[in-house]
Amino acid sequence: MPQKYKLSYFCVKALGEPIRFLLSYGGVEFEDYRFEKEQWSQIKPTTPFGKAPVLEIDGKQTHQSAAICRYLAKQFGLNGSNDWEALEIDAIVDTLTDFRQQIANYYYDQDEATKEKKWGPLKNETVPYYMSKFDEVVKKNEGYFVGGKLTWADIYFVGILDYLNGMVKEDLVEKYPNLKALKEKILALPPIKAWVEKRPDSEM
Repeated sequence: MPQKYKLSYFCVKALGEPIRFLLSYGGVEFEDYRFEKEQWSQIKPTTPFGKAPVLEIDGKQTHQSAAICRYLAKQFGLNGSNDWEALEIDAIVDTLTDFRQQIANYYYDQDEATKEKKWGPLKNETVPYYMSKFDEVVKKNEGYFVGGKLTWADIYFVGILDYLNGMVKEDLVEKYPNLKALKEKILALPPIKAWVEKRPDSEM
């Protein structure tokens, strides 16, 4: 097991929070290095592909939030019981990424006219479609995304949920009982609960 972890990311939850959740779940100490947007121009050239978050593991840099989470999941026994479950987990996480990117396409649009046009389809079509599908999957799998048990897909989902909620300015799981129950289960896990209680405040 590696000895030293350092996560470098902006002063937000967003794509860093699933990593923080998993590190906390695994019971390992980690340096949670947060930087301001104004510092990014100096930090960016030191990252592997000019992106964050970056996780240093015993001094070695690695990047890509989902890839980091997958690695940690393998360390902590959260990658499913077999290759098929691992595939199902990856499919859920990749679909969550598709969903997040469609929301981000709206949220980060700098043109107010085109942004306004995107809001209706996003709220009335995209969000209900994805959320209802995710809710069905969790119901079918006895309260989790895959295999009727805790995997990193569940932790990843709850980890990015505040980010998604912040972009659409609503509680996405409120209307979806299975997802809402999953969120409550993850946040009640003692190591994740302890992390949430001590982490710095940020909306997204």
